[in-house]
Amino acid sequence: MKSSIKVASATVLALALASGVFAAEFTKGTVKKVDAKAKKVTLIHEELKSLEMPAMTMVFRVKDDALLEKLKEGASIEFVAERVEGKLTVTEVK
Repeated sequence: MKSSIKVASATVLALALASGVFAAEFTKGTVKKVDAKAKKVTLIHEELKSLEMPAMTMVFRVKDDALLEKLKEGASIEFVAERVEGKLTVTEVK
């Protein structure tokens, strides 16, 4: 019986992850530089827990042009970064 509970729990967790039930974790940062032509942004950011990365300044790709419009040099933002095709990419900004 315990093994069936473990299997059921694992199934529920897998379905929740696949359906995006868990919200992305936003990280605070400051925009240092925007390179719209290359679709990149340099951010001074806090620890990226989901990527196991300490606080630092680094360049990220930006997922799309709509996000680039939200990024202005010197602005304080909250963002989500993920590995997309092996590249660190900003996928959400608020």
